[in-house]
Amino acid sequence: MKLSGEEIERYARHIVLRDIGGPGQQKLKAARVFVVGAGGLGAPLLQYLAAAGVGAIGIVDDDTVSLSNLQRQIIHGTPDIGRPKLDSARDAIARLNPHVEIVGHPLRLSAANAREIIRDYDVIADGSDNFETRYAVSDACFHERKPLVTAAVGVFDGSLTTLRPFETAADGRPNPTYRCLFPEAPPAGTVPTCSEAGILGALTGVMGTMMAIEVIRQIVGFGEGLVGRMLLVDAFSMRFETMHYDWDPANPLNGDEQGA
Repeated sequence: MKLSGEEIERYARHIVLRDIGGPGQQKLKAARVFVVGAGGLGAPLLQYLAAAGVGAIGIVDDDTVSLSNLQRQIIHGTPDIGRPKLDSARDAIARLNPHVEIVGHPLRLSAANAREIIRDYDVIADGSDNFETRYAVSDACFHERKPLVTAAVGVFDGSLTTLRPFETAADGRPNPTYRCLFPEAPPAGTVPTCSEAGILGALTGVMGTMMAIEVIRQIVGFGEGLVGRMLLVDAFSMRFETMHYDWDPANPLNGDEQGA
């Protein structure tokens, strides 16, 4: 996919990067990325994907902007209060990069509709805030063979990983699924919501930006991805750690019982 002269200047700092270059920037322009949520994680993720030149970005969100969102959801502004987040995000991306196509999905993602919606995209990025949506998205990505970049945040902590369970690891075993990490959702009420426990606003910016880096790496194909590794961020003590995790043969998607 050819870049225009204006795009070559816009993405010049990518194009001179040895590991991206012109061919990598063309991959970004040809890519279709689906983002779950235009909230705390989705806000910086969307902005950096647009700035990077991803050709088409799908956004699913059925919420409206509220005043309490603005402490962390920086793609929205005070004049956007009461507007659908999809509309606010679309306007912000258009101001940032008019070369990006935005596809809006004003609905709530569920196990019933996820596969049909993500089918048209190359990479999925999940910034949702509940386990029901995470399971729906990750299961759909497994069945549709789509790479998934998924992150979560707590009060002062965040996590990030990439899932490609439809492929095999170097040892010949399947790559892990989301259900290898979290076989079951925690009981209802045991994990406090953002409104109940609070959230460090800048932390969502850090994690959403790192999601963008991981999505770009999945598209262009450089560096060591986070398949089988989870990046853990502790913003309270400013510590970064990486936890390795593996395929669970008991998982219900690509476990031993599925191949029997």
